[in-house]
Amino acid sequence: MPGPTAPTGPDAPPTGTLRRRLAELRGPAVAPRPLDARALAALAANPGCKRRALLDGAGVDKGALASALGSPAPFGQSQFAFMRGNAFEARVKADGGTELMRLLHERLGGSGEPPREVATPDLAAAGPEGRAARTALALREATEAGGWALLDHPMLALEVAGSPAYLEPDAVVVHPDGTWTVVEIKSFPMIDGSADAAKVGAAARQSAVYVLALERVAGVTDGARVGHRVLLVCPKDFSNLPAASVVDVRKQRAVTRRQLTRLTRVEEIAAALPEGASFDPERSPEDLESAVESVAAAYAPECLSACELAFHCRARARSEGAVEALGRGVRGELGGLTTVAGVLAAAAGKEGDPADPAVAALRRAAALRAEALEGRAACR
Repeated sequence: MPGPTAPTGPDAPPTGTLRRRLAELRGPAVAPRPLDARALAALAANPGCKRRALLDGAGVDKGALASALGSPAPFGQSQFAFMRGNAFEARVKADGGTELMRLLHERLGGSGEPPREVATPDLAAAGPEGRAARTALALREATEAGGWALLDHPMLALEVAGSPAYLEPDAVVVHPDGTWTVVEIKSFPMIDGSADAAKVGAAARQSAVYVLALERVAGVTDGARVGHRVLLVCPKDFSNLPAASVVDVRKQRAVTRRQLTRLTRVEEIAAALPEGASFDPERSPEDLESAVESVAAAYAPECLSACELAFHCRARARSEGAVEALGRGVRGELGGLTTVAGVLAAAAGKEGDPADPAVAALRRAAALRAEALEGRAACR
């Protein structure tokens, strides 16, 4: 049987020139940080941020960069939570995935007995490119075989801003009819059959990224179809027993796909950088500050829970009085007013076009506030 071949086309690795340029940006001695599905979902949620697109595309460690800039991000998964999650995943996949396949059949398999014979192909290969090629081959072989197959931690490739990102879902199940189902295993509890809505939403966005990556392979595989219903496996109540629910990710998939197409290509952003710009954490804080500020950012308060560089961007937005620091909703309502000082001046009637709906609304709100304060003072 021929060995796996390297990816070609849009999922191929970047050219040598771009690869060297990205290595220069993160530092010659710094290994690239892989872009996982969680980071990719966050990037897709903010496609206007060229700063994050470049840093993630170049494999820059944003946590180390934030620390070097003096704005470390005080969040991340604890070692205890990490170990608990690994232990739960191992339990779900024990005995060749017997319990996992039972849960999947119960939720998505229809009538009859759970599958007894499940293929578990070996996905080992050298490097992420080799693993992605080996995964694609295993998916094609399992689909042609027409039986059940469980792929444990497959490697998928997806183009992001002109650069390949390698993604590793917890599992992918191949059904006898050629359907491929993403399985996402989380350590947050499912109490009385339901889990925290915010955490489920985050898992759905992450799974939508895997679905998009799988569709690239399914498009060149006869008889294959990627299911848009993802199996979410969590601990039942407060125990370590697994429970499962089905999450439809069609909406998240559509949004993520649309947002990814809006991302500016990494090479275009890198070409606009000043000569000698680098994000190497060994550089001086002044050099790093200059390099970071040379790339446009699109800060919003939501970044605080998704990007290690968000605290630096927030401090910059606040120092400049940018209305983005108040949230996307407020920013959208203010139209052409881009600074807090400009908003206050427009409300006071000192600046702004009275025909502008945003300016008119601000002045009306200021007048109502003044009337309310005068009435309150008169009642004393």
